[in-house]
Amino acid sequence: MIDLEWWHWAVAGVALILAELVIPQFVLVWFGLGALLVAVVTVLLPGLGLTWQLLSWTLASVLMVVLWFRIFKPGIHKTRIGMADANVVGEAGLMVRDVAPFVRGKVRFQKPIIGSDVWECISDESIHAGERVRVLGVEGTILRVGRPRGASPARPGGFAPD
Repeated sequence: MIDLEWWHWAVAGVALILAELVIPQFVLVWFGLGALLVAVVTVLLPGLGLTWQLLSWTLASVLMVVLWFRIFKPGIHKTRIGMADANVVGEAGLMVRDVAPFVRGKVRFQKPIIGSDVWECISDESIHAGERVRVLGVEGTILRVGRPRGASPARPGGFAPD
């Protein structure tokens, strides 16, 4: 049976913390601190078996990771989609595929918006390909569009009435 001494845990802890410098995800540091904690516990309780050492390391490490990402950094892994809508709302685009209240369309922008120049879109009204639209909001990965104020509905085929 393998008996791990306190210094094994200390070396492993330092190695994991140093590995964080190479893999900067800010996760390995918690496993390294968990190993250092087990090193301290092993010094205080020298008869602690391998099973309890591994259990202590796992619980301490997972607890520190959970505390870090849930309490101290709660929004670090959330998607950025939908958060940049202030930069997108009001942008003008051209419909490239018809959109209707329950049918998704596609809109093209002159310059890329949040990394793409063509986006799927939804609308509360029917808008035909070729019509100009404005972005009203961002709903997940889909843009909500509408006609610009004062614009009249176009005829099928995308041409505005005279």
